[in-house]
Amino acid sequence: MRVRFAPSPTGALHIGGIRTALYNYLLAKKNGGSFILRIEDTDQTRFVAGAEQYITEALNWCGLVPMEGPDIGGEYGPYRQSERKAIYSDYAIKLMESGHAYYAFDTANDLEAARSSDPNFMYNSKTRMHMKNSLTCNQAVTKEMLEKAENVVIRLKVDAGHKISFHDAIRGTVTFDSEQLDDKVMLKSDGMPTYHLANVVDDYLMKITHVIRGEEWLPSTAHHVLLYTAFGWLEQMPTFNHLPLILKPNGNGKLSKRDGAKFGIPVFPLSWGKLGAEDYFEGFREAGFLPEAVVNFLSLLGWNLGNDQELFTLAELVDNFSLDHVHKSGARFDYDKAKWFNQFYIQHLSDKELALRVRPFLPSKFQDISADSLTSICEMMKPRMTTLKDLYVTAPYLFGDEYPLDQEQLDKKWKPESKQIAEDFLEFIHNHNWPKIPTELENDVKNWMLEQQIKPGDLMPLIRLGIAGTTQGPGIFEMMLFHEKTKTIERLSSCWRKQ
Repeated sequence: MRVRFAPSPTGALHIGGIRTALYNYLLAKKNGGSFILRIEDTDQTRFVAGAEQYITEALNWCGLVPMEGPDIGGEYGPYRQSERKAIYSDYAIKLMESGHAYYAFDTANDLEAARSSDPNFMYNSKTRMHMKNSLTCNQAVTKEMLEKAENVVIRLKVDAGHKISFHDAIRGTVTFDSEQLDDKVMLKSDGMPTYHLANVVDDYLMKITHVIRGEEWLPSTAHHVLLYTAFGWLEQMPTFNHLPLILKPNGNGKLSKRDGAKFGIPVFPLSWGKLGAEDYFEGFREAGFLPEAVVNFLSLLGWNLGNDQELFTLAELVDNFSLDHVHKSGARFDYDKAKWFNQFYIQHLSDKELALRVRPFLPSKFQDISADSLTSICEMMKPRMTTLKDLYVTAPYLFGDEYPLDQEQLDKKWKPESKQIAEDFLEFIHNHNWPKIPTELENDVKNWMLEQQIKPGDLMPLIRLGIAGTTQGPGIFEMMLFHEKTKTIERLSSCWRKQ
């Protein structure tokens, strides 16, 4: 079995592209096959610098490492279509020689005029004889046009009166009337192939057995079947599998690249663009998601095992994946569900591993925090984290002395007798033999409060506000031991003396 993921380097890779790569990867791994990366860069006008590197980095981040590809090699290379130009020209000529294609000489103005006169214009069996091509021009004119080599393209000749049927492993038998199809351009005037010719030729030469791609490519498959027929390759035609759409969070329509800004959610695996720029898009990685959580989430956007199981490692997905369980209907992009997955995977990391994962999200001034200290912070905060960004954002008081104080809450909790309670407590912990276990400190403080007849509600909120600036956060005694005695006294004194 050989499958390929074949994106175009025209910008950031949409999260739907990662799902397509994932399903290809899972099917190949499940069946001991090969997962191939092919860069379809035949449209040089849409090429975006850095896009190919982005694709590779995104796949690697998700753990979907190709076995063959542009930077990997393989016996069926090259794996960039721009480097295979001569191959496509030969096959376009073969189509001409067999009568399945023809030269077209129409200028952009000619085509625009045709569209202006008929809004539903389609270059096909009904209109081609009214256009400028080798079917309507005599040999002398055709020769002249070819010698000029201006506006010369090769179009597939789609004859009327035929049914084009193929089997889609997800959708069953799909049939198109040839009258619905246009005479697609196969080879452009610059000598580069269009997607359709290059796609079919490469799949054949690279011995692709299964094509897994998005639903939007379903209509194009009819032309691809015609090409396999024209070349005499029907027996080698791969099995087609067209995945369901990924829908917007509200379920209305296909999830687009612009929906990230609209709904305030990431729709790319990695960030794209310059931070702060209008065309900047935050990725799942930069939003603080773990790749294993993203992969698990994406796997269920169009597939399930047929039961209630939702949690799968990549290895478990390989073991359980089957195209039989891929849905036809669209899958809603539920960002809350994505966060649920991420929270689960964060909770199941060791504190030490979480510390490694979270360090890149800390401000630069805290990058030198020791591994032990960061691990201790992760131990306290892990139950409260949904993304890796949450650690510092929700607990800056665990990193430095500059953090916000909820003065409104402090004023609300501070009572006339609080000043004396605060002074007595500071004296107590100053003279107290500092333990090493939170439960011991908790017992000592509670016993002292009992002796002093101090109610928990009169002191505990003041301690939390004093050392964290907020009424939220991890256990008070865990934080006190983390900061140790001197820092705890300094923070409490600094906060309380302002009242």
